[in-house]
Amino acid sequence: MVAITNVAVVGASGALGKPILQELINSGKFNLTVVTREGSKSTFPSSVKVVPVDYTSVESVAAAFKGQDAVVSTVGTEGLAGQTVLVDAAVAAGVKRFLPSEFGSNLAIPKTAALPIFGYKVAVEKYLEAAVAKHPSLTYTYVINGGFLNWGLENGFLFAWQEGKPKIYDGGDQLFSATTLETVGKAVVGVLSHPEETKNRFVYVQDIAISQNKLLELAKKIAPEKKWEPVPASTTEIAAASNASLAKGEVTGPVLVGYLFSAIFGEGYGGHLQKLDNELLGLQGKTEKDVEEILRKAIKGGK
Repeated sequence: MVAITNVAVVGASGALGKPILQELINSGKFNLTVVTREGSKSTFPSSVKVVPVDYTSVESVAAAFKGQDAVVSTVGTEGLAGQTVLVDAAVAAGVKRFLPSEFGSNLAIPKTAALPIFGYKVAVEKYLEAAVAKHPSLTYTYVINGGFLNWGLENGFLFAWQEGKPKIYDGGDQLFSATTLETVGKAVVGVLSHPEETKNRFVYVQDIAISQNKLLELAKKIAPEKKWEPVPASTTEIAAASNASLAKGEVTGPVLVGYLFSAIFGEGYGGHLQKLDNELLGLQGKTEKDVEEILRKAIKGGK
């Protein structure tokens, strides 16, 4: 496969898209185009070309993708289903590599892929793989990175430190993989720099494997003055509650997010990634000290 030089990024103004775009810029390896929604007010560095499109039109998106070697989609939840348009546009434009907005849990595991929150991602996977089967010049890579380390700690998702009463899932001793947004961006650079080795497969990366109990230990060290009262929680019970809500037609954000706790912390969902591609992609990983500093900034407000 020839080298990837021209890269288009979709969703580059989002929480994940921004650091991925920045790492692509920092690498100095690619000619970058940001594809935005028509009417978007988002601004981007002057070093990238910005092309507004109608995301519902294959023709409009294909025109933006023309001449691109790779497309990196970082769209958020609201844009996941619409990635089928991006796939069709990539085929029409002759794109060589497509990275869907896969980033997160290990959907290679059937038990994880079956969780309702991942329905759109799985549907896009099937759609993309069918397109690749018909048009082998298009290839794909799925980047799996576990939980978002810095975002997850800053927002209290991986460890709810704000009130001093973090939910500790399933005992809290199980390790789970976590990766900073910046390292996810570096992983994308690595994938595009090694197109043959990452062709048509899942790629696994992490900064660190850590447990909630270790995070609690670090939090107590960072803020010993705080009264820490961890709350035991069960991923099985939370998933059951989400199932019950879905059965009633309650398809809400909180109901679906309940499944993420199973994907990250639950047994059998592959939350602790085993076979990593860090070395191939040139990723160094993080230490426990790095995690402590991220958590310290979150708890102490940057102090």
